[in-house]
Amino acid sequence: MNHLNQYPYSSQRRIILGKKGAVATSQPLATLAGMEMLWAGGNAVDAAVAMAIALTVVEPTSNGIGGDAFALVWDGKLHGLNGSGKSSQNCSLDCFTSINRIPELGWLTVTVPGAVSAWRSLWERWGKLPFTQLFEPAIRYATEGFPVSPVTAQAWQRAEKIFLPLTAPEYQPFKQVFFPNHRAPITGEVWGSLAHANTLRKIAVSGGESFYRGKLAEAIVNFAADTGGLLTQQDLANHQADWVQPISTDYHNVQIWEIPPNTQGIAALIALNIVEGLNLSQYPRDSGTSFHYQIEAMKLAFADLHQYVGDSQYMEVTTAQLLDKNYAATRRELIHSQAISLATPGLPQGGTVYLAAADSDLMVSLIQSNYEGFGSGILIPETGIALHNRGLGFTLEIGHPNQIAANKRPFHTIIPGFLTQDGHPLGAFGVMGAPMQPQGHLQVIANLVDYGMNPQAALDAPRWRFIEKDVVLLETSVAHPVVLDLIERGHNIKIAPSRMFGKGQIILNQNNIFVAASEPRADGLALAW
Repeated sequence: MNHLNQYPYSSQRRIILGKKGAVATSQPLATLAGMEMLWAGGNAVDAAVAMAIALTVVEPTSNGIGGDAFALVWDGKLHGLNGSGKSSQNCSLDCFTSINRIPELGWLTVTVPGAVSAWRSLWERWGKLPFTQLFEPAIRYATEGFPVSPVTAQAWQRAEKIFLPLTAPEYQPFKQVFFPNHRAPITGEVWGSLAHANTLRKIAVSGGESFYRGKLAEAIVNFAADTGGLLTQQDLANHQADWVQPISTDYHNVQIWEIPPNTQGIAALIALNIVEGLNLSQYPRDSGTSFHYQIEAMKLAFADLHQYVGDSQYMEVTTAQLLDKNYAATRRELIHSQAISLATPGLPQGGTVYLAAADSDLMVSLIQSNYEGFGSGILIPETGIALHNRGLGFTLEIGHPNQIAANKRPFHTIIPGFLTQDGHPLGAFGVMGAPMQPQGHLQVIANLVDYGMNPQAALDAPRWRFIEKDVVLLETSVAHPVVLDLIERGHNIKIAPSRMFGKGQIILNQNNIFVAASEPRADGLALAW
């Protein structure tokens, strides 16, 4: 992997290099929050947590105080943190019998938010600066206001048609905070929230305790009781972020690491195992053959993902079975010159933000989300706590490992990634965008490993996105001959705008030089020093 190689989609001036450390997020003000921590003598974990907190303010369309988070941290070995929450103890299939589906909005989609616990757990293990200091940039942005960046403004405006028509009382605090003039802010318009600032101060001073066992928890539970929510004091008090063993696969002598289920990170690893035997490097990067093989591998990986993956405690199929190289070889045999019209599972029956930070000792890959855009539309009055709709990740299918039930983690789309080689850290990477995330991981890894692109080029390059059956989206920048080739192979091709293909960041360490990159499809910024 020669990460400084050039590529037509990347210019020399966009390669960000540094010796001491690097940070990258999807929003420039959040990136600056990370640098503020590094310059104050903090480490990469301090920077990552500060950026995560800041993003809840400056990019509220994708994440919030009431969301979930996952992280991978290298400190000489790789550690995984699952900061996702469980469903309420009051949750059951009976809650959905009258509607026969899991709604996209409202209290029935809300599980216990885990992001705050993730911030605290990371800081407790590695943090160098005072916990309260990590909140200072976010509190400043929320108090003084900040100019809304272009991509965030566009997402905010698209959300108008979803949230402005809502009339039920549980949605009114959300609308008052995020649509105070009965509209979304436009690009460059200053938006702030004293409610966010006050809540972040309470979390900072209490070390997160207020959110799960104090005044903030009380506010959450009281609003739930008043407006039909299921969350209880016990639900919040019982929550904890869990340290987990990351899972990995070897792809052409590079180890790719993901968080284990309940996340979909395993889908990226399954697809990489399938693609590995097809030797993508023998085909041009921008060719129908390369795209076709990746798309087909992803179809097969998704078929297994949606059949077998949920909360790991409820899975009958193991990650070892799904990641077995011999199993990948049998799945690879299903790939031919023509598109698979409908991929089926193998094995015998038996809107998100990503950030990365690095210094000489630590490397962090962190992702957090409110799931679908702003989340559930539920905001706890006078707090700025917008709750996610992660319960939408469950299924009502009887007997499925991801079937909704009490005290259970739902299937999660958000996945941080990490790369190592021969036991040494290469760095952190991630691509946001719900089901686009494992697809983005596959494409970025292929770009880095098979095609030798530098991190910025790997992010810049045109993308595809598998939707369902034989439907595939292609970014407008995909070369026309590639489009025609894929159509001839039987893919149902649709051209889509760049916002459909995720937003990512990468920080790699090459010979003790940090190479940082941020997604061109977002407002992001990478910095190094």
